[in-house]
Amino acid sequence: MPAVTEPGMSDSIRAESRGIRFFALAGLIVAVHLAGLVVLLTTEYGPFAITLSVLAWVFVNCLLLVVLQRPVICAALALALIVILIALSHFKFGILQLTLTFLDFLIIDRDTFSFLLSVFPRLQMQLMMAGLVAVPLLWALWRFDPFRVRRRLALMGVAATTALIAVMSVASPEQAWEPFQGVNHISNLARSGVVAVSRLASTGWIEADPPANGPLSLARDAHAAGLPALPSGEVCEATAKRPHIIMLLDESSFDVTSAPGIKVPAGYADYFKSIDGKQRTMIAESTGGPTWYTEYNVLTGLSARSFGDLKFYITRITAGRVTRGLPQALQRCGYKTVSLYPTYGDFLSARAFQKGIGVDQFIDMAEMGVNEDMQPDQFYYDQALKAFAREQPKQSPVFMFVYLTANHFPWHDVYRPDLTPAGWTPPGNTAEVDEYIRRQAMTANDYREFTERLKRDYPDESFLVLRFGDHQPAISQKLLEPGIDRATLAKRLMATDPRYYSTYYAIDGINYQPRNLSSALETLDAAYIPLVLQEAAGLPLDPSFAEQKSIMLRCKGTFYACKKGAEARRFNRLLIDAGMIKGL
Repeated sequence: MPAVTEPGMSDSIRAESRGIRFFALAGLIVAVHLAGLVVLLTTEYGPFAITLSVLAWVFVNCLLLVVLQRPVICAALALALIVILIALSHFKFGILQLTLTFLDFLIIDRDTFSFLLSVFPRLQMQLMMAGLVAVPLLWALWRFDPFRVRRRLALMGVAATTALIAVMSVASPEQAWEPFQGVNHISNLARSGVVAVSRLASTGWIEADPPANGPLSLARDAHAAGLPALPSGEVCEATAKRPHIIMLLDESSFDVTSAPGIKVPAGYADYFKSIDGKQRTMIAESTGGPTWYTEYNVLTGLSARSFGDLKFYITRITAGRVTRGLPQALQRCGYKTVSLYPTYGDFLSARAFQKGIGVDQFIDMAEMGVNEDMQPDQFYYDQALKAFAREQPKQSPVFMFVYLTANHFPWHDVYRPDLTPAGWTPPGNTAEVDEYIRRQAMTANDYREFTERLKRDYPDESFLVLRFGDHQPAISQKLLEPGIDRATLAKRLMATDPRYYSTYYAIDGINYQPRNLSSALETLDAAYIPLVLQEAAGLPLDPSFAEQKSIMLRCKGTFYACKKGAEARRFNRLLIDAGMIKGL
């Protein structure tokens, strides 16, 4: 006899199943949002940052709901995104001492991914494995999510959170030092988005005057014709005998006696003097880092400050877009241009940037055969000598840009004690300051040996050497004005107080007497270093550098700060009109 089933039993089972699934998924939504809140509360500090990060969380969820309408999968995606962003921010902070900003996503290039894979070779496989796990899980959530949110309601959420984030960011703008704290990753990212969008909407990438004719109009015509634009009567003969030029970036170096009460060894200041016995000051555009601001200054002769809040990404922004610079000018006079870069060339698009301004041969850490970017100065000097030996048979003058890294932070550990110069005795400051001075002594010792090798190995060749400190060390901020409070220090840094931005530059000759040091003023902005170097080498100036020399003389060695930025804006416009700055 056939079994008898109760009418409607299957319907009730299905209804009960749907109810269980409904409450399970509703509980999952609550759990994911609570997990997101926990993540934010453990990485954000202070009521302002927490509120801003929660608004950012709501914004991301609403934005995803506009597209997908399913709250379960949107919450899961938002949580994954927040966790990934915080992880990336920690990663960036570990390398650059700066948390993630909106521009990291606005400027996405191949070099960034290449650099990541260079540092973490297993990252590509890890991403693939994560994708294999995440895709089926997200598909299941999509398939069984019974909830739907109207797009109109989600759009209202996007609009409301956007307005609140903007108001809070404008009312309490991000201070320059905040991204360097390594906390508040999501709130800082949200605020940086408001700043970046506002900046791009108001001035674009670079500050420049409106289009107008100027002294470089002839240069523009020559550029269009594909000809080198040099002033009449100042043709640069590529076959003339020229000195080889070496430019040394001396990491974090300045005369530490500018801080009160510092004890130094006898003869300490001699290292900072030029061949004429004078000690000169260079005003950098960064303090405590980053090096690439000064790299941009001395290679292009331009100001990173012209990019305002976007300047942290200066080499990425200008790669292939700025062609005016020292290497290009030297190429016109027959120079082969070489750069020895101490880390991977994809870092902040350094290779693309330097190639764009005329560097023929870019040699990075990988090509030097090392996997650590902090090497003794003698290592880079050896690499420079090898590179010069390869270029020397070509009978062309060589320009070489060499980075030195031994004096890179931190200074609380003794770096390579085996390289301590003979007779070294700590002067009696704090251990950190004495370590800083010891490394400077190592640099001076290695430089002396390098110049002696050049004299010995190339007695018939002449060399012009220009060395400079790229920025002050981070420890200077607690040495220059002992006891200063953090708020006052921040104001000093924001106002570019010269006390915190002054380093040094020095000019030496090996079998060579510098031709013209009239541009080598006692105090000079970093952007004028290419001009000083060319005149010391006896090279004629192209129209852009001739115009910049006029600015230097009018402004007494200042560049961006002259006339509240008016000279720099006018000069940027001239270079844009001449085709030397494009796409910005």
